[in-house]
Amino acid sequence: MNRILKSMGKAYYKALGYYPGSIGGLKFKLDPYHIGFWRNVEKGRWEPHTFKILSELIGSDTIYCDLGAWIGPTVLYAARKCREVVCFEPDPVAFRYLYWNIELNGLSNIRAFNGALADCNAILKMSSLGKCLGDSMTSLLAADKGGNGIDVITMTWEKFIELSHIDKIDFIKIDIEGGEFQLLPAMKKYLVSYKPVIYLSIHPFYLDPAIRREKKRQILELMKIYGKCLDMNLVRLDIDSLISSDSYGNSFLFLD
Repeated sequence: MNRILKSMGKAYYKALGYYPGSIGGLKFKLDPYHIGFWRNVEKGRWEPHTFKILSELIGSDTIYCDLGAWIGPTVLYAARKCREVVCFEPDPVAFRYLYWNIELNGLSNIRAFNGALADCNAILKMSSLGKCLGDSMTSLLAADKGGNGIDVITMTWEKFIELSHIDKIDFIKIDIEGGEFQLLPAMKKYLVSYKPVIYLSIHPFYLDPAIRREKKRQILELMKIYGKCLDMNLVRLDIDSLISSDSYGNSFLFLD
């Protein structure tokens, strides 16, 4: 019976054209093909620390950049809080839902791009580190997994800033499934000059075990240009301790 009711509910919202839900306490119209996910977001089961960080560190004058936007949970929330949102999602399946969610809510302060930021201006192959496109695990590290690679346009951070005519971005969320190891070193000049808040998820466990520790060290050494490193609960951390630890994947907040 419960299964039948759930199926009827999904059919109803698909016919309606959207699922009425909330993100971080704000009401939205959401695509009806990810109802289970949106319910988890609404109940605070999906990255509650991320919304806590956003609620405390972005405001009406903020220009927010979301790298790895997926279908848009953080993008939609930030758009209601910020002056402008710029986001990138290279996975064409995820981007389709991202753009749909933006349109459903009439959010005109979002600039969404179906491409990736990397360390080169190129057309590269990528696929999912999980099961399929659209599953939030699409990565440049998985160039052609299982013969299901897709072509993605990439550009450097420097070229993006040049083309976008944005003087200064205040907050950058980076969750790009291992792509951070190529992107962040290429962003160093900008980070040194402008010091945007960086909310970074690192994924060394997607790398070859022989290079994981060194790649993690390189990224964290680079981020020493910031005065503060905080964990997801906004507790201050010592970067040298993180470098020497055996912990590989986590999310960190960097502020000057």
